[in-house]
Amino acid sequence: MKKPLRIAALAAACAVAGAGLYGAGAAGAGQSTANSTREPYNIGLLTKDIDTYYGTTLDADGVYQAAPDSPYAKDLARIDADAERYIDQVARTARHGHHGKKPAVVFDIDDTLLLSLDYEKKNNYGYNGATWAAYVERADRPAVFGSPELVRYAAKKGVTVFYNSGLSEAQRSAAVANLKKVGADVNLDDAHMFLKDTANPPSYLSDCAAPGAWKCTTVQFKAGTRKHIEDLGYDIVANFGDQYSDLDGGYADRTYKLPNPTYFVG
Repeated sequence: MKKPLRIAALAAACAVAGAGLYGAGAAGAGQSTANSTREPYNIGLLTKDIDTYYGTTLDADGVYQAAPDSPYAKDLARIDADAERYIDQVARTARHGHHGKKPAVVFDIDDTLLLSLDYEKKNNYGYNGATWAAYVERADRPAVFGSPELVRYAAKKGVTVFYNSGLSEAQRSAAVANLKKVGADVNLDDAHMFLKDTANPPSYLSDCAAPGAWKCTTVQFKAGTRKHIEDLGYDIVANFGDQYSDLDGGYADRTYKLPNPTYFVG
């Protein structure tokens, strides 16, 4: 998973930390303040605000955890409650036909289902491909509060669950193991979990990718994958992600932006 603009994006998150600007189905704070000519928010103060927002604590195993009573957890709970009401409504409608297609939901993985706060803190909100890959392979990230429950709720209501992630094909087994560990054990097969395969990209991404020549932006990759899911006969009723690039590009009836003030993926 490529995670650019980490430190620069911390300044973009300053309006979010502690402000509760995230909501269901709509963008919160602006995606970037990179073009601002004003002095950016002090990064030392911002990292403290991020800790306050997550209620960050170091557990007995030396792992940074978010607190279940934090502003972050409360924002997630509001989003999840709205999403459950909507999924329930969709499920009732689907019994009488829903746009002529089967209803589906799509989830991003990193910081939508699995929380990487410990990595962010220990790497000073920076990114290194090797350390990130090693972190993913450990397959021991905690859940984003409420997200595995939301996955199971959708499945229970008869709404098909898909995953659309920037993790690589080489990281599939670790992702599956980690999702099982946190209780998101629904449709964790190749037909429902779409990961980034830069060596052998699927034909539905041919406009921006060929074997060994990946040129897709995050939006092109994720929107193209959603279009493919809909072409399979599904109506994506809700798309969940922690980045705007998880949600942009269409092919979803409703989008849910989960909070993440620690990095930005364009």
